[in-house]
Amino acid sequence: MSSRLSRTTLRPAAIVSLAAALALTGCASGAAAPAESAAATTVTVEDNHGSIEVPVAPERVVALDNTTFETLSEWGVTLVAAPKPLMYDLWPSLSGGDEVLDAGLHREPNIENILAADPDLIVGGYRFREIYDQLTEIQPATIETSPRDGEEHTSELKRQTAILGQVFDKNDEAATLNADLDAAIADAKAAYDPSQTVMGLITSGGKISYAAPGEGRGVGHLFPTLGLTPTLDRAAEDASHGDDISVEAIAAANPEWLFVLDRDAMFGEDGYVSAKELVENAEALKNVPAVQKNQIVYLDGSFYLDEGIQAYTKLYRSAAEAFAS
Repeated sequence: MSSRLSRTTLRPAAIVSLAAALALTGCASGAAAPAESAAATTVTVEDNHGSIEVPVAPERVVALDNTTFETLSEWGVTLVAAPKPLMYDLWPSLSGGDEVLDAGLHREPNIENILAADPDLIVGGYRFREIYDQLTEIQPATIETSPRDGEEHTSELKRQTAILGQVFDKNDEAATLNADLDAAIADAKAAYDPSQTVMGLITSGGKISYAAPGEGRGVGHLFPTLGLTPTLDRAAEDASHGDDISVEAIAAANPEWLFVLDRDAMFGEDGYVSAKELVENAEALKNVPAVQKNQIVYLDGSFYLDEGIQAYTKLYRSAAEAFAS
C-alpha cells in the first residue's frame, strides 16, 4: 500500500510560540534535556486507502461519515464542521450551534465551509466518499474508515472503531465498543434456532421492499453474521433501497421471522406510513407466521442515519432478545 503523509500546518500563534520556545532554549546553554519525551503527536493508521499519518487527538475536526458520529459523540469530540442536514437532533454535541459550520449533504457538499473550518483532520467516507479527492486537497490528513464493500461486516465495524481509537487516543474505549459488539452477536447466535426462516425488509415511501441476505441495507448483514436461514435467497439488485417484492411474494415465502428497516422513520414527511403499519396492516401478510406470532424486529428509527457500531450492537441485542423470548 502507498503511504500518504499529511502536511503539518502551523497557525501564526503556534509559530510565535514555537519561536519563543526556541529562543529560550538557545539562551539556556547547557540546560538539561527533558527526562521524558513528550507524548506522540501523530499516529500512522491504515484507513481505506492505505497508510496515513494523522494528528493524535486533533483539535479541529471535520466529520462527514455518519457511521462515526455516535462514537465521536460518546468520546466527547467536538467538530468545526459537520453535515447538519444529515444529523437531525441525534448528535447535538457534534452539530452544535453557529460555531459548527454546515458541510451540507453528500449530494450538495459545502466545500467552502469545509475549507473555512481549517481542519486538522477530516473524517470522510460513506455518503461523502465521492468527494474524497477534494477533501484531501483541503487537508491531506483525511481518513475514510467506513465498512468496505466485499469485506466481513463485523470485522469492518471493529476495524473502524480501532482506527478511531488510535486517532482520538481512545484505545480502551474502542476495545470496549468492539467487545460489546462481539458479545451481542454471540448472544444472538446462541438464541437463534436455524430451523426458523428469516426475511429482511426495507420500507420507504409507503412501500415494502426486499433486503437480500448479506447485501440488503442494515438487515442484510444479519444473515452471514448470525448464520440465519433465509426464507428467500436471491441476490440484491438495489442493496441500499431494497428490491421490488409484492406482499403476496412475501406471504408465499412464509417467513418465521422478519427484520425490518424503516428508511423514513426520522424524516416524518407528509404521508409517512411506518414500517409497522405497512407490514402488520397488509391483508396478504395476516397469516404469515412472523406476523401471527409477532416475530418481527423493527430496527430503531434512527438506524438509517446512524449505521455505526453502536447501532449494530443494539440490533444484535434486539435479535438475541427476540430469539430467546
